[in-house]
Amino acid sequence: MIILAVESSCDETAVALVRDGREVLADCIASQVALHREYGGVVPEIASRKHIEAIYALADEALERAGLTRADIDAVAVTYAPGLIGAVLVGVNFAKAAAYALDVPIIPVHHLKGHIAANYLAYPELEPPFLCLVVSGGHTMIVDVKDYTDLEILGSTRDDAAGECFDKVARVLGMPYPGGAALDRAAQSGDDTKYPMPMAKLSGNPLDMSFSGLKTATLNLIHNCEQREEEIDIPSLCASFARAVSETLVPRTMSALRARGYQKLAIAGGVAANSRIRADFERETQKLGVTLYAPPLSLCGDNGAMIGSQGYYEYLAGNLAGQDLNAYATKSILGEQM
Repeated sequence: MIILAVESSCDETAVALVRDGREVLADCIASQVALHREYGGVVPEIASRKHIEAIYALADEALERAGLTRADIDAVAVTYAPGLIGAVLVGVNFAKAAAYALDVPIIPVHHLKGHIAANYLAYPELEPPFLCLVVSGGHTMIVDVKDYTDLEILGSTRDDAAGECFDKVARVLGMPYPGGAALDRAAQSGDDTKYPMPMAKLSGNPLDMSFSGLKTATLNLIHNCEQREEEIDIPSLCASFARAVSETLVPRTMSALRARGYQKLAIAGGVAANSRIRADFERETQKLGVTLYAPPLSLCGDNGAMIGSQGYYEYLAGNLAGQDLNAYATKSILGEQM
């Protein structure tokens, strides 16, 4: 089964062709990073307009790269939530028009399920059940992937997402957008013990996380140094911050893994590209003899292939949509609107 997959939830216009949920035939991405860098972050209205300009040509490019015609497409999968509403609407409306013209089914895909599915493309042998940490600019959660479409959230952030904190700290330090990648590069030469960082202790679910206090403390440290005209050791500050984020994510994820008794752990989302977090997970999974699935950096960010992969399993589960499919800015990975 060949699926035309569309992703436009933020600032990447992506169209891919995926066979049977595991084989990428083409994965075309039109990035807007250079455009939004001027503003220090994504401007929703600009992102939406650029999606409109790019998406049709990108679909033709994907077909050409794969050596296929429109008649070879069996279904159209699309990110319908969550994301910047104007941006998501572009992809949804394109997908509905394409499905109507081709007379094929529409498959709605939750963006975060797509991130989890990126691991199916990187590791053809990976099958549920397994545990997955989904960590991105807008979401941070520990998910029990019982089956391809049967998920349970075991823990999540109660406030800011880890990726949002990386980007905010990087922006205040004057690093270029996207800030998380720039901060990671700077941290490579830093001393991660130089700046003590607070770690949130929450009541209730021990797997829940909080990053707002860490973000605020880091920003206050930066502003206080600036006011006192004290020099900031930027690499060490970045390394200390990355360590605090990792030491929030990794122990909770490993605790959940032990509780569920799984021998497979996956990480997914843009922050899964962070070198400190990947290294810490590699160390901890090796201690337990657990297999770690960490997709290549190209599949950590937003892409169409991951939507095509998850779309295949949504299709098998009968999760299809009609021409009344709508877009949602917020929606739980479990399906309920937030």
